[in-house]
Amino acid sequence: MTAILGISAFYHDSAAALVVDGEIVAAAQEERFTRIKHDHAFPRNALAYCLKEGGLKPEDVDYVSFYDKPLTKFDRLIETYLGYAPSGFRSFRMAMPLWLKEKLHMRRTLREGLGGHTQAKLVFTDHHESHAASAFFPSPFQEAAILTLDGVGEWSTTTLGHGQGNKIHLTDQICFPHSLGLLYSAFTYYCGFKVNSGEYKLMGLAPYGEPIYKDAILGKLMDLRPDGSFWLDMSYFNYCQGLTMTGPKFHELLGGPPRAPESMLEQRHMDLAASIQAVTEEVVLRIGRHLHEKTGMKDLVLAGGVALNCVANGKLLREGPFDDIWIQPAAGDAGGALGAAQFVWYQLLNKPRDTHDHDSQRGSLLGPAFSTDEVEKFLESEGVSGRKFDDEGELLEHVAQTLASGKIIGWMHGRMEFGPRALGARSILGDPRNTAMQADMNLKIKFRESFRPFAPIVLKEHAHEWFELSPEHESPYMLLVAPVVDEQRVPIDQAELEMMRHDPDLRNRVNVVRSTIPAVTHVDYSARLQTVDAERNPRLHRLMRAFQDLTGCPVLVNTSFNVRGEPIVCTPKDAYRCFLGTEMDTLVMENIVLHKPERAERSVDEAERKQYLAQFQLD
Repeated sequence: MTAILGISAFYHDSAAALVVDGEIVAAAQEERFTRIKHDHAFPRNALAYCLKEGGLKPEDVDYVSFYDKPLTKFDRLIETYLGYAPSGFRSFRMAMPLWLKEKLHMRRTLREGLGGHTQAKLVFTDHHESHAASAFFPSPFQEAAILTLDGVGEWSTTTLGHGQGNKIHLTDQICFPHSLGLLYSAFTYYCGFKVNSGEYKLMGLAPYGEPIYKDAILGKLMDLRPDGSFWLDMSYFNYCQGLTMTGPKFHELLGGPPRAPESMLEQRHMDLAASIQAVTEEVVLRIGRHLHEKTGMKDLVLAGGVALNCVANGKLLREGPFDDIWIQPAAGDAGGALGAAQFVWYQLLNKPRDTHDHDSQRGSLLGPAFSTDEVEKFLESEGVSGRKFDDEGELLEHVAQTLASGKIIGWMHGRMEFGPRALGARSILGDPRNTAMQADMNLKIKFRESFRPFAPIVLKEHAHEWFELSPEHESPYMLLVAPVVDEQRVPIDQAELEMMRHDPDLRNRVNVVRSTIPAVTHVDYSARLQTVDAERNPRLHRLMRAFQDLTGCPVLVNTSFNVRGEPIVCTPKDAYRCFLGTEMDTLVMENIVLHKPERAERSVDEAERKQYLAQFQLD
């Protein structure tokens, strides 16, 4: 038996993953255990979980693989600071303590993280090698082109290559400071959202605007070549030497200072979002076409933070040259832990790799699970009793009827998801046909911006009937955006639509009924969909079949089980506290169902609710 631990830490979204004899046994992000969003600390809790799930002790581990090379990254950091000195001193002074205390002593940190009880060999993979390995090795393809895009690793920000059998080969790169991920983050910052977590908000805002700044971006900020390679004019940016992403020239070019966080969104911000989204899609398409021509391969795999841009992914699948694409569900730094472990097994140990119709990531349901007995014991400790179902069919029929009646359900079943998306194990579910569902979920459950759309989950076998996704394609990890098909769209009065296009209150725009499933249809008729099949998530598939039998609709609203600022729930305790702290109607944990009284009759414990939300600055 060969046990390999992969670890990512200290930069963004720390995680641990365990691979035993080539099989992915467990993977989890540290934030789910500490309840600190995007926790970057050493993943002690995630590591302990992975070992427990594998039935291993630290001394049983043969290899520990870290997802990047700290010394090479430190070299880039020092060279950048020297290149901009003395203007980068403040940033340098803030970064150095963590580097000198922990990041430069990673060998010691890794061994201490395993309690000092290991003789495991330590391996340090290149950051983009980890991304590439996480994209190719779990994929269903025996050979594929590889594209990784993120902010920055050691020096690389973009890499191109290919994978064949049990080997990956990276052939081309774009280096820091020229980065599509950092360009997108610069606009995220400029539009008032938090870098490294608000990029998906910018993507969701883009359909409200027009790409009127695209020419300015391509003419001033970026030199984009036909093959997708690019160069950024760094005189417009501040991320090399300062604590902000953009500089005065950037602000002058685009019409003013950065938007203050949480302030009113203006049409200009929507147009900026549309513009950088259009540029991102153009870059991804050009690189994809060049990579296809260079490798001659019919399939593509993607990883890196930019691979979470599901709008660009969907466009690449529909308009690009590849027959199929596969995207690592944990495409950001967390997935680097899994890639680092698999890199050792295949690339270094030269173990054989088999592929099947499905990928080998097991639905990315790689985190902890809790039995009905464990749920029951927790509820007893809280002095609460729910209704326990001994027959799954009765449970699913009851939940389907609850959904069809307009109730919002917290759903916790099986192993927790690895990656940023709730995939039906830790989800909040609702009826997509309900015209009030999006507003209710945003304002009463998630406590987040009203403009943000919700994602649909759809039975895989019916996906092509509702969305522009061909029957031979799937989207099991919610990483593709596709339009709602014409047959499900609802005609809209164009004069009314044009009048609302410039309404500063985005709620008036988003609440327009555009399809038979309005709760998951964005203003441009798009939807970030997840296809659900019976193999990866059998209970969720059966629930959706029950809902379809009842309503004729094979689609549900699916959003992550958390509130804004909080990581996705992990344990029954997390789920129950989130249930109490929001206006969710029903909580389903394994075979136990709890209902709140009807809204008109129940009184919310405001003190408890405020105490819960105060953790995330939301009260």
